[in-house]
Amino acid sequence: MYCNKIAASLAVVTATSLLIAPQAQASGFAAQEIQWQQCTDEPGFERLQCGGFTAPMDWNNPRNGKTITIAVSRTVPLNGKAKTAVFTNPGGPGGEGRTLPLVYLDRPKLSENAEIYGIDVRGTGASSNVTCGGYDTLGATDPRDRSKANLDLIYGGMELQAKFCQTKSGELGRYVTTDQTVKDLDLLRQVLGRKKVDWLGYSGGSWMGAYYATYFPKTLDKIVLDSNTEFTGTWQSVFGDFGMGFERRFRVDFAPWVARHDDVFHLGKTGEEVRQAYERTRAKLAQQPVTLPEGTYYPVTLDLVLVQGQYSKYAFDGAARKLAELAGTLPTPMTAQASYPDAANATLHSIVCNDTKFRGDRKFLERDAAQDGAKWPLLGYYQIMGPCAFWDRPDVNLKRPNGVGVAPSLMVQSERDAPTPIEGARKAHAGFAGSRMLTVKDEGDHGIYGFDNTCVNDVVERYLVDRVTPSGDLSCPGVPLPEPGEQQAGPLEQARELAVRLGW
Repeated sequence: MYCNKIAASLAVVTATSLLIAPQAQASGFAAQEIQWQQCTDEPGFERLQCGGFTAPMDWNNPRNGKTITIAVSRTVPLNGKAKTAVFTNPGGPGGEGRTLPLVYLDRPKLSENAEIYGIDVRGTGASSNVTCGGYDTLGATDPRDRSKANLDLIYGGMELQAKFCQTKSGELGRYVTTDQTVKDLDLLRQVLGRKKVDWLGYSGGSWMGAYYATYFPKTLDKIVLDSNTEFTGTWQSVFGDFGMGFERRFRVDFAPWVARHDDVFHLGKTGEEVRQAYERTRAKLAQQPVTLPEGTYYPVTLDLVLVQGQYSKYAFDGAARKLAELAGTLPTPMTAQASYPDAANATLHSIVCNDTKFRGDRKFLERDAAQDGAKWPLLGYYQIMGPCAFWDRPDVNLKRPNGVGVAPSLMVQSERDAPTPIEGARKAHAGFAGSRMLTVKDEGDHGIYGFDNTCVNDVVERYLVDRVTPSGDLSCPGVPLPEPGEQQAGPLEQARELAVRLGW
């Protein structure tokens, strides 16, 4: 019954957004009018409105008649007096963005002074979708096994991933790029009748925000880039730092934290003992996988549980408990929207493989994985961008962000961020003129603004709401690690949880 109500509500929104296509074709895309209505009648979502607009499939040939639909949301100040409009993005790339504006209702200084917009960018969510046909090679086999037979599985799977994504996504897949997406965003600005908008993007949203500013420097005013990719480089350099970033977070923060609470987890009294417990447990799972009520755990399953646990200090407890259950030091508990479910994954592959050139072939991938895995065993063997080596890349030439002519941006960055390490953020900062970096000291969380760091929230809102740009770089202290069992969800986790509640 719950799902049917949501589906019916979304059907109305989708139908409404499709009705504006003829008007867009007749009067020009910017002449559209979004028909806003409640996204759902579910409690807690009263202030979230949904709508959609039409964009060209290919902005380089917008008059060929081929269009796509972009789904959007907004929150409106209770007093109805929005001073500014803020476009938001949760990263990914390919993350669905329509629930993210709800997170900022807990930040009244922002939400009562701005209309906050969420966007399902082209390819994902309730927008026109791409898909890999449900195929996903990541985690299908253990990348630590470097035998020829297993390497054939790994890299044959990556080649098949590229074929599945490109074949199943059809023509649209070639136009799921940052170049095309930022033009969708600026069309939304025009449809809203706004001369300028602000940007608030996390992780992959820092890449998108930097490119949006580069393509349209006169229309972005305040630009907040939180948990930064090396957006002045290539996607290959961004994903190439994953192994290092996660290994550092795992060894410097997670394992010592687990060791400090050995009375709870019983995995070791030092960080190294905890790491060795992980290695022993992983080796046992290679010999004999363990089936729990929620599924079967293999070595790669354990790796990915621990990787996910490095994004937020409040995820440490859950990751440590699962490791302890599989290690046998804790008892095992006996409890058991988009057109395509894999649209976000397909959008990620399309963007990272279409946007920037990938250097190297299978031999390069084999060497790179062996080198990174030896240094950073938690994630170093995994190669998320591996399918790009086999991708039939379209002729895409992005303008490279350099900050020239762009309004001063504010970059928020924790020192031990795992998926977007500070080394890449510093390179982006150095190469993006006018940027200011707010470094969060002794912190490793991914996605900082809008959560529990008062200093960061104050700096961001002084910039975003009071319109005061910092005179230079600055820093804030991080938030101490929690006690076991202490749970909170950061802004990106909150947005995902809200999407799950709605069935999006």
